Amino acid sequence: MTRVLVIDDEPHILRALRINLTVRGYEVITASTGAGALRAAAEHPPDVVILDLGLPDISGIDVLAGLRGWLTAPVIVLSARTDSSDKVEALDAGADDYVTKPFGMDEFLARLRAAVRRNAAASEVDQPVVETDAFTVDLAAKKSPRTVPKCI
Repeated sequence: MTRVLVIDDEPHILRALRINLTVRGYEVITASTGAGALRAAAEHPPDVVILDLGLPDISGIDVLAGLRGWLTAPVIVLSARTDSSDKVEALDAGADDYVTKPFGMDEFLARLRAAVRRNAAASEVDQPVVETDAFTVDLAAKKSPRTVPKCI
C-alpha cells in the first residue's frame, strides 16, 4: 500500500485528501505543521509527500529542504501561491510537481499516480546483466564470469 504524507494547515484540505486517497487504497498520514510533518516523515517514511507551502510554524520550503536531506520520495507542492517565482523556488528546492489551489481532484490524483509511477520505476534495481545460454555479462562490472562451458 502506498503511504502518502499530506502536510497542510487547512483542516478541510486534509479531510478531503484523506477521504479521496483512502478510498483509492492509499495509506494516509497527515500533519498540519512543519515540525509535525518532519516528525511524521521520520516515524513513517512516506512513498509520496503532498506539501502546502503556507504552514504556521515553518516555511514549506524549509520543510522541503529538511525532507530532501534524507527522503527520496516525490514531493508534490499543493499551494495557494500562484506566482511563478514561488513555483520556481519550490521546484528548485526539490519539489517534483506543483499544483495550485483551488485544484481539481481528478487532475491532482492523476499527478499523484504519475509521481508514484515515476518513483517506482526509478527505484527498481536495474541489474545490468545480460544472460544467454552460453554466457553471462555483468555490464556494470564490465566483466563476464568465467564458467565451464556446458557440454551437450
